[in-house]
Amino acid sequence: MPSLSYILVERLDSFGSFEDLQSVLHHIKALGYDGVELNLTPNLRFGIDALAHFVESIQLPIVSFLTGANYFSEGLCLSSPDAGVRDRAVSRLQECAAVASQFGALLVVGQMQGFLSDEPDQSKGEARIESCLKRVVETTEQYGTTIAFEPVNHLQAGFHNTLEAAMALARRIDSPRFKPMLDTFHMNVEEVSLTEPIYRVGRDLAHFHLCESNGSFLGSGHLNLAAVFAALDKIEYRGFASVKVYRHAWKVGAENSIGYLQNLLKGQGRAGKI
Repeated sequence: MPSLSYILVERLDSFGSFEDLQSVLHHIKALGYDGVELNLTPNLRFGIDALAHFVESIQLPIVSFLTGANYFSEGLCLSSPDAGVRDRAVSRLQECAAVASQFGALLVVGQMQGFLSDEPDQSKGEARIESCLKRVVETTEQYGTTIAFEPVNHLQAGFHNTLEAAMALARRIDSPRFKPMLDTFHMNVEEVSLTEPIYRVGRDLAHFHLCESNGSFLGSGHLNLAAVFAALDKIEYRGFASVKVYRHAWKVGAENSIGYLQNLLKGQGRAGKI
C-alpha cells in the first residue's frame, strides 16, 4: 500500500503569506496525509530554506514538485521552435532539480513539453523534448534528483501522451534518474485499462497520481480505485500516491478525498495505512 500525499494545485506564489501556507500544510497533515506535493515556480514570497525547515518540523515531507505551471505562466516550453525558449525551460528545470534535491523530492515533468500549437510537427517536437531532457538529466544525476515523467493526455499536452511513449523515451534517455509515472486521470483518457499500465511499468514506476475521472474529489467519478490500489500492491509499489483535485479549492478536495479513501481502504482491510 503506497503512502498518501495531497497535491496543492495552487501555485506557491498564490498564497498571501508563508503563514497562510503553513496553516494549509498543518491542515493537510492533520487530515492524515503522509506528504504533500507542490507546484514549483520562482518569485516565492518566502525562502526555500524556511519551507524545508517547516515541513521537517511537522513531519510532512514534500514528496515531489510539479513543474507545469512554468509553461502556463511563462511559456517555458521544451518543444518550442525557439531555441532561447527551450534553453530557458531547461534552465528552469535544472533550478527545480536543485530545489527538489534539498527536499529529497521527485521532479514531475509533463506539461512543460507544450502543445502541438507550439510545434505542429510531432516528430520535431519530440526530438527537441528528448534533447532538452537529456540536458536536464545531466543535472539531476549530479544532484541525485529523479525526474518522474508524466504521460499527460492529448487534450493537455501535445507529446508523449501514453505510458508506451513515456517508457520509450525513458529507454532512449537511459538514466536511473528518469523514470515514468502514471496518473489515473490521464490513464482514463489514453489507456484501455487503469490497471494494465501499472503491471506493465512494474518496478520502474517512479510516482503515482490519484485523480478522479471528472477532476473532482475522489469517489465522485467512475474510476475503480480499489482495483488501482490492488494493482499497486501487486507490483509492490512503495512510493507515494498523490491525490489531485482540479475542480475544488484544496480544503474541499483534501477533506472529501481522505474520507473516501478511509472508507475504501477499511473495506479492503487496510485502515491502518491511512
